[in-house]
Amino acid sequence: MRRRPALPRFHPGSPSRFTSRFAPRFLAVSLAASALMAGLPAAPALAAAGPKTAATAAPTAPAVTRPEPRALSPLGANTAASEQADVQSGRLAAAHVRPLSPQLPQTSTSSKAVRPPKATKDAAAASCTPADFGTRTGSELVAYIKDSTTDCINTLFGITGTDARNVFREAQMVTVAGAFQDASQTYPGDNSTHVWQLVLFLRAGYYVQYNDSADVGDYGPALAAATECGLDTFTANSHFMDVSSEHGNILGDVIILTDSANEQARYLDTYQRVLNAYDSSYDAYWSMDTAVNDVFTPLFRGHFNPAFISAVTADPSIIDTLNSFTLNHLSMLSGTWYFMASNAGTEAARFLDTAGLKDKVRPMVKGLLGASSITGPTAALWVGAAEMTSAHDAAQCSYYDTCDLTSQLTAAALPITYRCDDGHTFLAQSLTGPALAEACKSVQGQDAYFHGIVKDSGPVADDRNTDIQIVVFASPRDYRTYSGWIFGNSTDNGGEYLEGNPADPDNQARFVAYVKSVSDGFPADIWNLNHEYTHYLDGRYDTYGDFSAGQTVPDIWWIEGFAEYVSYSYRGVPDTEALFDAGKHTYALSTLWQSTYANSDLTRTYPWGYLAVRYMLENHPDDVQAMLTKFRTGDYAGAYAVYNTGIGTRYDADFDAWLDTCAAGACRGSSS
Repeated sequence: MRRRPALPRFHPGSPSRFTSRFAPRFLAVSLAASALMAGLPAAPALAAAGPKTAATAAPTAPAVTRPEPRALSPLGANTAASEQADVQSGRLAAAHVRPLSPQLPQTSTSSKAVRPPKATKDAAAASCTPADFGTRTGSELVAYIKDSTTDCINTLFGITGTDARNVFREAQMVTVAGAFQDASQTYPGDNSTHVWQLVLFLRAGYYVQYNDSADVGDYGPALAAATECGLDTFTANSHFMDVSSEHGNILGDVIILTDSANEQARYLDTYQRVLNAYDSSYDAYWSMDTAVNDVFTPLFRGHFNPAFISAVTADPSIIDTLNSFTLNHLSMLSGTWYFMASNAGTEAARFLDTAGLKDKVRPMVKGLLGASSITGPTAALWVGAAEMTSAHDAAQCSYYDTCDLTSQLTAAALPITYRCDDGHTFLAQSLTGPALAEACKSVQGQDAYFHGIVKDSGPVADDRNTDIQIVVFASPRDYRTYSGWIFGNSTDNGGEYLEGNPADPDNQARFVAYVKSVSDGFPADIWNLNHEYTHYLDGRYDTYGDFSAGQTVPDIWWIEGFAEYVSYSYRGVPDTEALFDAGKHTYALSTLWQSTYANSDLTRTYPWGYLAVRYMLENHPDDVQAMLTKFRTGDYAGAYAVYNTGIGTRYDADFDAWLDTCAAGACRGSSS
C-alpha cells in the first residue's frame, strides 16, 4: 500500500477510521497515521478484585501542566494480521506511535488459529446489514446482536452517514450497555451468553461516533454511566481473571472498551491486576497473551485524556507496575511475544511527557536502557524507551546517552548503503552484495514494464521525486523494532511507501521493507518489493499531487489493484488468492469502483483490486487511458466519472463472465 500527504484523521473518508485492534486488515490505519503526522518475572501480588467504582475512583490531582497531544481514534475492528504493503504520507510523532500488537496468532491447538473471530456455534442471524441493527431497538436489538456473529459485528466499524446514526445513536448504545451489564452479572467465563457480541458492538459504536460524530450525534453522561456500570460489573465478575482461550477473546475486547469509552483513569487498578496476574500459563492461549498486551492500548491512549494523567499523577503505581513487568519479563524479549515486555517499558517511559512525573520516571528509564541494547534481542525495549526520552526529555539526552537518536538508530540498524544508480539507493540491515544487485536489477527492469502498460509521456507536473530510497530491514521483527522510530511509519503491515510531498525539491521518497523469509517469491527476498516500487512509479507518472489529492474520490481499486497487478505480472507469478476469489463472484465491477480504504478489507482491496485492474487492462484499455489522462492532471473527479458514470454497471455482466474464465486458469499467466 502507498502513503502520501495528509488526510483528515482516520475514516469515514478520514483515515483514523480503521485502526485495527490487531494488524490492520482495514487499510485506513496507515492513512490515519499520515493524517496525524500532518497535524502533526515474579509478578507482584494481585490487587484487590474489582474495579474502581465511583466511590473509590482514583484521587484527583492538582491541575497538570503539560501540552496535550492531539487525540487518536479508538481502535477499530478485530481483524486478521496483514503482510500487505501499506502507504503513508508523513512522519508519525512519537506520541502517535501505538504499542506493538501480535502480528500472527500462534498455531497451538489450545488457542485460536485465526484472529478475526469466527462465528460462535450458537450464532444464527443470517442477515448482516446496517439496517438489521438500525431498525431494531430495545430488547429486539439486543437479541439480534447476540444472535449475530462477531464477524458480522466487526463490519459495523465501517458504517457512516445515516446508517451510522441509526445503528449507533446514543439511545441504541445505552440499551446495549445495559444489556452488557446484565450479561456481565452472570458471565460464565466463555461466550455462551453472547457477551462478546455486546462488547464488540459498543466498541464499534464508540469508534464510529469518534470518527463520524456529525452523523451519529453526541454521546453524553447517560451512555458514560451505562458503560461504566457494564465494565464495573464485568471486571468484578469472579471469572474476570480466568485463563482460557475463549475468555481471552472477550477479556481483550473489554480492556479495549475501557479505552474506547475514554475510561482509562477509572480502570487503572484493573490494568494493574491484569499485568500482575500474567504468568507462563497464559502462553498456552494466544488470546490471553493478546489480552494482556491489550492493556497497553488504554495506557498509551490515556495520555490524550487529562483525567488519566491527573489520576496517574495522584497515584503513579501503574508506572511501578509497568517497570516491574518489564524487568521481570526480560526473557520475553528473545521470544515471539517480545513486544509485551518492550511495550511495558515504552509505556513506563512515556510518562516522561508529564512534568510532575519526570523525577520518578527518569531513573526507571535509565535502568531500562541499561538492561537492554540498541541491537540484539533486547533492542525493541531499548529503542522504545530511548524514543520516549527523545520525544519528552530531550534536554537530558546525555543522561540517557540518547542524543541524536535517529542517527544512532540508523547507524545501528541500517549500516549498508548501496547506490544502484542515480534513481535508486538501498539502505539495508544485512543484505549481501549479490542480493542487492538482484534487487537493483529488478526495480530497474520494472521501469520499462510499467511504462509499457500505462503508456505515459513522462512524470506528472510538479513531481520532483526523481529518486527513490529503498530501505530493507533483516526481518519483520527488525522492521517493527526500528522503522517506526526512524522513519515515523506504522509497522503493522508488510512494508510501506512514504511518498512525502512530491512537489518539494528537498523531499525524499522512500519505501520501507523487510526480508520476510528465504525464497519468499520476491527478488532478494525483499517482501513486497515490486508492489511498493509500483506505488512510486504510479505516483510519479500517473497521479498528480500528493496522496490526499487522489483520495477525494474512490480509486483504491486502481491504486492497490494496479500495484498488485504489476507486482505479480512483472515477476511472472500468478496471484493465487485472486484466482481463488474470482470463482466466488463476491463483487460486481461497479461495486469495486466505490472501494476506499474506509470501506474495504484486505480481500476487496488487494485480490479484487487486482481482478478489476486486470479485467480493465485486458478488455478496456482505452477506458484505462481515459482515466489516467484525468489522474495525471489532478482531475480526480473527472477520472472517477470515467468509470463510475461513464462505465457504471455496463461491464458488470462481462466482468462476471470473465471471472469464470479467470478462475478456470486464464489468469495464471501474465496478460502483458
